[in-house]
Amino acid sequence: MGRAIGSVVVGYIVMAVIVFAAFTVAYLLMGAERAYEPGTYDVSGLWIVVSIALSFCAALIGGRTAAAIARSATPPRVLAAIVLVLGIVMAYTDSGSKATEPNVRAGSPSFMDAAQTSRQPTWLLYFTPLIGAAGVLLGAAAARRKE
Repeated sequence: MGRAIGSVVVGYIVMAVIVFAAFTVAYLLMGAERAYEPGTYDVSGLWIVVSIALSFCAALIGGRTAAAIARSATPPRVLAAIVLVLGIVMAYTDSGSKATEPNVRAGSPSFMDAAQTSRQPTWLLYFTPLIGAAGVLLGAAAARRKE
């Protein structure tokens, strides 16, 4: 039981660390002018594509990690469910929270400022947890095939 719980926790932490590091590097490489639509905090199409790819890769690695530690199929499924449920809850709470904030961007905000003020399309807020859950399950399946 401890191994199963630990695999879910470690898989989630691995995903979180990869997401934070990858998004930080992506923002630093792209800069505000390519990450956002001109003069706004609305994310650009390029940022949407990059964020989907990075989220999926982090989920693959998280699922693979959980499967390698657990050595059974159930813990990665639990991790996928957690990613899905938490993601949908966060999407619901974020979907209207920034609508009343000013959307004018001047200059190049730091990564932390950008993370707090970015506006993603509502569809992306709900799509990301689906990508995450699918990535976890595919990563776990790939890990099981290697055994």
